[in-house]
Formats: sequence, structure tokens, C-alpha cells
Amino acid sequence: MWIEPEEVLLAGALWVSERANPFFVLQRRRGHGRGGGLSGLLVGTLDVVLDSSARVAPYRILLQTADSQIYWNIACGEQEDWEDWEYSGCRCRLRFFLPSRLAGSSRKEITEHWDFLESNLLQTISIFDNDEDVITFVKGKISGIIAEENRLKRSEEQEENSGKFLEAELKMRKLFGMPEEEKLVNYYSCSYWKGRVPRQGWLYLSINHLCFYSFLLGKEVTLVVPWTEVTQLEKNATLVFPESVRVSTRNAEHFFSMFLNVNDTFKLMEQLANIAMRQLLDNEAFAADRSLPKACKTLKNVSALKRDFDARAKNERYRSMFRLTQDERLDGHTDCTLWTPFAKMHVVGQLFISNNYICFSSREEDLCQLIIPLREVTIVEKADSSSVLPCPVSISTKNKMNFLFANLKDRDFLVQRISDFLQRTPDGSWSDTNPLSLIGSSGSTGVPQSAGSDSVHEGRHYHGGLPTAQQGLLRLYQQDGPEDLGPKAMKERMKEEAWNIHFSEFGRGVCMYRTSRTRELVLNGIPERLRGELWLLFSGAQNEMASHPGYYGDLVEQATGLCSLATEEIERDLHRSMPEHRAFQNETGIAALRRVLTAYAHRNPNIGYCQAMNIVTSVLLLYGTEEEAFWLLVALCERMLPDYYNTRVVGALVDQGVFEELTRAFLPPLYDHMQALGVITTISLSWFLTLFLSVMPFDSAVLLVDCFFYEGIKVIFQVALAVLHDNMDALLVCGDEGEAMTILGRYLDNVVNKQTVAPPTPHLHALLTSGDDPPPEIDVFDLIKASYEKFGSLRSDVIEQMRFKQRLKVIQSLEDTAKRSVVRAMMSELAFSIEELEDLYCLFKSKHMTSCYWGSSSSAAQRHDPSLPYLEQYRIDPVQFAQLFSALSPWVCGSHTPTLSARLFRLLDQNQDGLVNFKEFSTGLSGMYHGDMTEKLKLLYKLHLPPALCAEEAESALEATHFFTEDRLQESSFLSDLDSVRQQEVTSGEEPKNGGEDGEEKKEVKDYRYYLRMWAKEKEPKRETIKDLPRMNQEQFIELCKTLYNMFSEEPSEQQLYHAIATVASLLLRIGEVGKKFGNGAKKAEAPPPARPGEEGPGEGTSTDAQVCQALADAQLEPPTSDEETKDDTSVSSFSVVSSGSLQCEDIADDTVLVSGEERRGSALDADWSITFEQVLASLLTEPALVEYFERKMDIQAKMAACKAQRAVERQISSASDHELSQHSS
Repeated sequence: MWIEPEEVLLAGALWVSERANPFFVLQRRRGHGRGGGLSGLLVGTLDVVLDSSARVAPYRILLQTADSQIYWNIACGEQEDWEDWEYSGCRCRLRFFLPSRLAGSSRKEITEHWDFLESNLLQTISIFDNDEDVITFVKGKISGIIAEENRLKRSEEQEENSGKFLEAELKMRKLFGMPEEEKLVNYYSCSYWKGRVPRQGWLYLSINHLCFYSFLLGKEVTLVVPWTEVTQLEKNATLVFPESVRVSTRNAEHFFSMFLNVNDTFKLMEQLANIAMRQLLDNEAFAADRSLPKACKTLKNVSALKRDFDARAKNERYRSMFRLTQDERLDGHTDCTLWTPFAKMHVVGQLFISNNYICFSSREEDLCQLIIPLREVTIVEKADSSSVLPCPVSISTKNKMNFLFANLKDRDFLVQRISDFLQRTPDGSWSDTNPLSLIGSSGSTGVPQSAGSDSVHEGRHYHGGLPTAQQGLLRLYQQDGPEDLGPKAMKERMKEEAWNIHFSEFGRGVCMYRTSRTRELVLNGIPERLRGELWLLFSGAQNEMASHPGYYGDLVEQATGLCSLATEEIERDLHRSMPEHRAFQNETGIAALRRVLTAYAHRNPNIGYCQAMNIVTSVLLLYGTEEEAFWLLVALCERMLPDYYNTRVVGALVDQGVFEELTRAFLPPLYDHMQALGVITTISLSWFLTLFLSVMPFDSAVLLVDCFFYEGIKVIFQVALAVLHDNMDALLVCGDEGEAMTILGRYLDNVVNKQTVAPPTPHLHALLTSGDDPPPEIDVFDLIKASYEKFGSLRSDVIEQMRFKQRLKVIQSLEDTAKRSVVRAMMSELAFSIEELEDLYCLFKSKHMTSCYWGSSSSAAQRHDPSLPYLEQYRIDPVQFAQLFSALSPWVCGSHTPTLSARLFRLLDQNQDGLVNFKEFSTGLSGMYHGDMTEKLKLLYKLHLPPALCAEEAESALEATHFFTEDRLQESSFLSDLDSVRQQEVTSGEEPKNGGEDGEEKKEVKDYRYYLRMWAKEKEPKRETIKDLPRMNQEQFIELCKTLYNMFSEEPSEQQLYHAIATVASLLLRIGEVGKKFGNGAKKAEAPPPARPGEEGPGEGTSTDAQVCQALADAQLEPPTSDEETKDDTSVSSFSVVSSGSLQCEDIADDTVLVSGEERRGSALDADWSITFEQVLASLLTEPALVEYFERKMDIQAKMAACKAQRAVERQISSASDHELSQHSS
């Protein structure tokens, strides 16, 4: 490639001159190509360590003049990565073909440049008298060529990534054999500890793999770890591994150290591992953010994907901090101050701007937080700047609140961005947005009016007339009661007054200032009248509900009447939801609960319904309307408790692991004892899933829910630790799990709320476990206060870090459990060993996962369904099946293998959905490897019958039509037989004519029982026998012959097998002819006169023997011509015997009618010709070579080991072009 001319002072250092003329020198770098000795080895090692291979090309062309010692570098060969270099023959043999090919392309390019200079410039510059003129002319010419090339490149799509990064990405693909679909995110220089010796090299982090490469002093280290196999990722600092990162898999541990920025590297590793775990959990592959704005300038060594990941991390922190929806994207943030009128001071913090919100968070924790939805903003203006208040911006809202931000660095740009977002924000009506677009449903043609509207149609399942549409269930059942003037009621009113004072000072609604005072009021308990409102505010559900008016009503309408597994589970649990509360002892509360749960199951089918959702939703309905309860449930399931309520409760299991780790950190003596008893894993799941609502009296647990909506999951961990701490002495002396469970259960049953004004709600568990000597009561406010005093140091970011660590462990543990379940289920059905089944499952799953991120003919969602049993969750399509079949099948058929694979796929695909699950796949392989001769031949026989043999594979249209005609005839025959049987039953069940009506009743009863018996008999699994197999016609027999001839091409006893199969084929042909004669019976078909030799025209049909001959020709077989075989009459080639048609069928039966070859030679494919499986089996048993072949035991372990070793080679082949491969093969 041409480069801008640059000075070179030392032209001979590290370079070898290959060509030269008076003005130009072509040089090769030492260490490139063969030879080079010790100096080449040292130069190559230096290039690897310093990454000079990305900057120093293997070839270059220098401009020189006679009177000057300065050279000018004007061209270089294409920069190659380490794969292009051969250091003194030390290159790994596995990739021996890559260096020569790549070096050839670089050599070719530099040679073309040299020829261009000699042809176009050398003669011109030779007439120049002044050396300065020569240099000026050449530099100008080269600069012009480069400018023209750049102009052509600019006309194409502009690359976002820098040239250095693109070179690194190309290097990664060549080194590790990755296809173009594998995108590099970033790469780092580091050391990989292999044993006690660090290997300096480069770490490549791609979307799906962690890769490392090093080449030092002739020793090469290559490592590829898929992110889906990572079980642990830790950053630690020890004396042995300072500032290192440990990557653990099921089989090994890898240590990387000496990073320039270990924190940045580890954060990126965390993100990539999280994406892989999400892929295992939900089968969601990574999708780049297309809406991410392009960088103003190309950043050095930073890819577009790295910018994408950085933006994702910032968005997640932003959404988590302010409880915003998943579609909210942070546009930017800046330092500023906020004037707080309640404190009469400026608070230092950061201002965040996104597409729908303006948010502020103080630098000091809990000092002040603010969320301003853009839908509430009325005015944004620049205020007058002064020395006290520099660069201020004033924002006014609809509820007459004014917010003043100052000390803004770029105030004009900030105001312009806010104005841009305000223009995109729809007005308050939101009438032009279809709320149901969130679930992708087309059932609604328009947007209904929101709940509570007066113009709602009568008869709707959710409308403003419902009691639960306007108020919560608790208020509904308390409105008719007498006014309470007791001390508890007075204290409740004092709480309400304290909140009213807070609202007057800090504001009310979504734009309220949230300060440490707000937190104190929450910890003291939210008044019942304000609980629903404040839950909506603190959880962020208020914003989502305001943004989607009418969404819940339409969702209820769509979900009504639908029947699914989720709705069945909901109906089963409806009456188990707080049955002790009177709000759910009638149809009003039950119907509201049904509507909310069914609507959410319809909104989020991935979650649907999970046990414990009914308990939490019941509490939400007590304090809010149906719509409010629905949006609170959305906030819980999708943001505040992620993955808690999916099919495998992964989120709860993750937090259970976090709780164990916190117990070990804060209560180490108790942790060791509880682990020995196995109590933590038993108790914590119910505590987290229901937020203590199922294990604590309702009036007490609801206070924990107050704190949870304000503080998040950290308060649940704090209270759980406080419960263990209060019971530590009793738990340390427990002898078994049951005793520990009883202690904790009785403790939680007696946590009371002495300030509640609601009538007491009986706690069923407390009534059952109270005993004769109940423990003392514990005030819930004292428990909450103790949890903050002892464990208030917990931070949300620390919990999130611990969650990531546990998520890797939990998901990989679930995957191991799934594998063990599959193996246990298949052990009784298949003959594979446990190790073989485990390896087979890993290969099958790996093929599925690889196709998820490297493309497939079917989408990932179609091939993975977590709701199915483990045996059927992962499914592969025909392309993936063909790859596994060719790698693992014992029946190697050469070019015929894809055809055989397609037939086996159609045979195994029983439901005809174009996908095969692991159970079907392993069943097919088990028959090939561990079946006896009869089972193997039965499978081979069925591969040449419909549906395995499709109509398109038939060689004649007549035969293809025959397939379907035969099926219809068999179906009609079966129906006629069934009708006759029914008629016989009816006739036999009839009474005499004088039987009257009693006879008719008996007849009906007998018919009813008869059909029940028939239905039960059809449902019973039928074991297929060889007599159940249909007959095989001529066309199918010819296809079978083709397969058999292709199967033996790589066998040591190839000729003996060919002879044997030719003999069997000839024998079966005669058997089919004889069977046709017997099948005709007394009817004598008029046969055409036998054709004389030489009289058959070219347009006439061919004989059956000729068809077999054609099959042999297709297999490219030739009859043996050795002298030893021709000397012996008994060893004449069976191929020639079949071709001549001279083989006679003897001793088939006592009354067999022999048919000569001449009689068959004039007939086309005969529809009456057929054979049975028994005849095929009996014929094959006559040949010892075939018996030995089909009874031979095959070893699948060797195939699977070769398949694993070949995965890297397959990736290399997939990344190479067909042209390059053809060049290599030549």
C-alpha cells in the first residue's frame, strides 16, 4: 500500500534489501519468511511484544538519491499479523497453510508497486539533474495516488473504527479462525500465567469469546474461551498475581495480569459475561445499539462496540439510580449546583439529561435527588448570570414548581438539547400513540380511553364502573366503618400531617425533592392513605403509568378468555392469596386479582405467572387501583426484582447466593453452622420471593415493603441479616435443620406492628406454630432500626457486584442440572454411557449456541423454548443437524452424506416443524452405534421410505405420485375397515325388535365404551416390529443400493463388501420378481414379448438390472480385474453378474418360478415390484462380510473428541473464501 513519504535515517537496521536500482530499494524485514537465524527470531519476538506487527509491514520500498544519506519510505506491504510470520520454522503445524498464503498476498502487492515505479517513474526521474527535484516529484506523485485512493474510499461507507483497531480485528480473526460475524470489542496488552511463567501477549475480547495469543522465543500460546463457559470472573490482587483477573471455567482457571487499566478491562469482561448468561437464560443474542450516535471523530483504539458497551453501562446505572424504564437512554451528564429552597443552599451534584427526563443527584449521598419528567416541563430559560450564580438555567413545571440549576459549563448547548427533547415529547393526551405496541399485538384497532373515563362502553371486562378501578380494596372495605378516635388513629393522623408538611416544603408528585428527610418518614411508616401513591412514586411506576394511559384496560380486554398454562396456574392460586384477609374472601377481590395477573401474563409471556406473584399482587391491590397495582407489578418484576419470577426463579437464587456471602462477611460463626445444617438456602428463597409477606404478619411485612420501594433490595438483605443476628445464640445450638427453621419461623410470626390502625389480620402460620409458650413480641420498627444500625453500610453498587458473581454461578449450575436431568432421562432409553451422553449434549448445545450468534436459517426463539422439558428445550435445524451428522455419524457415505443426513432429519422430525431436539437426535445416533444388526438395518431401511425419502428425491414422477397414492389407498382401506368393525359392533349389540327402548340404551352404552376403548388403545405406545414396516418398491430399493455402495468406500474390506452387496442386490431383485408373480395370483398379466438383443431403442425404458447398474455407476465403482479373481469361476465379480442378468435364483422356495434376465429387460420401473424388510434382512445375513460390518461396535468417543478438536479448524474454514480455499487445495 502507498503511504505518505516519511524519512528513514537507518535503512539497513532490521531490514534486508531484495531489489534495488539507482532511485528505489525494496526491502524485507528480518524474521519474515523462511530463514533469518537468531536475528530473525529476536526481531520477531520484539515485534510481538511491542505489537509492532500492527505498524511495521513485512516489506517496504524506499526512495534514495546518490548524494543524500536520508531515505524516504513511500510504500509498504499490507500489514499482517503474527500469523503471517515464520520464525525459523517455529510456526505451529495446525495453521501451516496460512503464512504462505498471506505472505504471498503481501509480496504480490509490494511487487506490483515496484513494477509501477519502474514502469512509470524510473525513466522520468532519471532525466532530472537535481536530487531535490527527484524527491519533490516522487513525493508529489505518491501523495496524488494516496489522495485518489482516499477519495474513492470516502465514496464508500465510512468506517467508524480506527485503522489500528480494524487491523487488530483482522488479526484476531486470522489467529483464532473467527468468521466475520464475530466482532471484536477491545484488545489489551497483558500477561497470561501458564504455570509459573507469565506469557506476554494480547488479550482479545469479542462478543462471544475471550482470546489470548502470545509468541515469545519460538513458543506460541493460544487460548480461546467462550463466554458461555465462564463460571467465575474475579479481580484480585495477591503477591503472586498482582492486579490480576481470574477467569474460571468448569475445567480450568486462567490468570491474566499486568494490565494498563485493569478496572476498565474487568468491567468490559463483566458486561460480556452478563450477555452470555442472558443468552443461556433467555436465548437472547447480543444486538448492537443502532440508535447510538456516531462519534464526532474516530477515537484511537476504541471500537464502535466499545462505545456501545460504555453507553449501556452508563444507561444501566442511570436507570437504576432513578428507577426509570428500560427504554430510557442517557444523553449526557454534567456537573452543576441545584438551589434547594427548603435548605436555602446550593447543592453540588450532577445533572442528567435523557430523552424523557431531567434528573439530578447530589454528590453527597441522600442529600438531594430530583426527577423531572419532560412531560411536566413548561418553561426552560437561561437566567441572568452573576458572580454568585454563574450560568443558571431555570426550569418550570405544570405544578408551579421552579428549579434553578447553576454552574453549568456549556449552558447554551444544554438548553438546546432540552429544547430538542421537549419538541419530541408528545402532549399530555398521548392520543397518537398505540399503547399496545409494547407487546406487538395487533388485536386492537385503536387506543381505548383510559380507566375511569365516563364514556367507556358497557360490558367491558375492565371499566370505570368497577369498584377496584377507582380505589384500593382496603379503602373499599374500610369506608363504611366507624371513625376511630383512639391513640393509634391519632398517631396515624400525625404521620399524615408530617407527610403533608413534607409535601408543602419539598413538593408533591414526581417532581418532589427526595432528601434524607424523605427517607426518615419512610422508615417511620407510610400512612395507609398515602401508601399507594408513594409506592407508585418511589418505584417509578407513576411515570410508566402516565406514559401509557389505557394500556392496562386494553390488555385486560385482550387477555380475557384466553387459556394457557399461566391462566391455569393463576386460577389454581387465586384462592390461596391472602385468604385470611376479608378483601379476598369474595369475588370482588378475587376478580381484580385475576385481571391483574392475567394482564401481566399476557404482557410478558416470558415470565407469564410464577408462584408468589399472587401474594405480592394481593398486597398491591389493597393500596391501589387495579391499574396502579398492575404498573407496580411491572416495576417489581422487570426492574426492582429482575429475573425473580421467571420459570427458574434465577433472580431469587442469585440473591440467595448474595445473602449467603453477606452472612459469611457479617456473621462468620453463624454462617459456618448454618451451612452445615443447610438452612440458608431453605429460608431465604421464601423471604425474598414474597418480600417477607408470607412469613411475617401482614401489618408488619407491609412496612418492609414501604422501605423496599424506597431503598430497593438492600433493605431486604439488611432485615434478613438482622433476623439471623437476633437469633444467633439459639441457632448456634441447633442440631438439625428442622429446629433452626422452627426458631426462625416463630420469631418472624411474632414480629408485630403496634402502630397499625387496621383491624388485626390473622397470620395462619403464627396460629399453627405459636404453641403453649409463645416467644416475646418484636416490634417491627425496632427490627428495621436495628437492621440500619448494624448493616446499614451495605451499598447498592456492592450488591450489584455480588449479584454478577452469583449470577454466573447460578446459571451455570442450572445448566449443569439440566445436563444431568437429560442424562438421567435418556440413560434408560439409550445405550450410550453417562460420559458419552454428557459429551453429546454439550456438542448439541454448543452447535445451537454457536448458531445463535453466528447466524442460522431459523431464529433463536424458534429453536429454544425454556418452558419445554430439558430434553426438548434446545433444537437444531437441518443445516446444524447436517454438520453434527457428518462429524458424528458412523455411516460415512462421502458425497452421499448430505442426502443421508437430510433423510434422517426428516425421519426424526416427527412433528414436522423443521427442528430436531436432543432426544430425537441422540435416539437416531444410538441406533447407529449401539443397535444390533436388525436395529441398524431397520433404521437404514426406514431412511429409504417416506417420509425420510421425499418425493423430490424420486427419479421418476410416476413413482413420486405412487408414494401419495399408496398412502391414500392405505388410509381409505383403514377407514373402510373401521366402518365395518363399527357396523359389526352395532349389529351384535342390537336387541330383538320387542326389546323396546332398553335395547337402544344398551346399544348406545356399548358404542360409547367401544369408542373409549379404541381411543385408549390408540393412546397406548405401540412397539414397532419388523412386520409393521411397509414394503419397499423398486425406486426406493435403488436408492438403498446407492447408499450401501457409498457406505463402504473407506472400509479396509472394501472389495469384499462390494461383492457381498452386489450379490444381495441381485438376489433381492429376483425375490421381488418372484413376489410380484405370487402377488398377481390367478390373474395372468399379458406380458410384452421379450425384446431381442439389440432391438431395444434408445427411447424405451430400462430394466431393473440396468437401474442397479446405474446405481453402481453413480457410486463410481469398477469391477475388479485382478488375475486371481478371473482364474476362479466362483469369484467372478458380482458387479458383472448383476449387469449381465445371468444370475439365477436357486433354492428360494420349492415352487419358485425362475425368471430370466431377458424377460425383465424390456420393462420399466414396475409398480408391482416390492420387497419386505424380512427379505432384506434374510438376504444380508447370507453374506458374512455384511454381517461383520453391521455387527461391529463403533466408538463415538473418538468421533466426539475429533469433533471438539476440529471446531477451531471449522472456524478457520468458515472465515476463508472459496477462492482462497481452492488456491490452498491446488
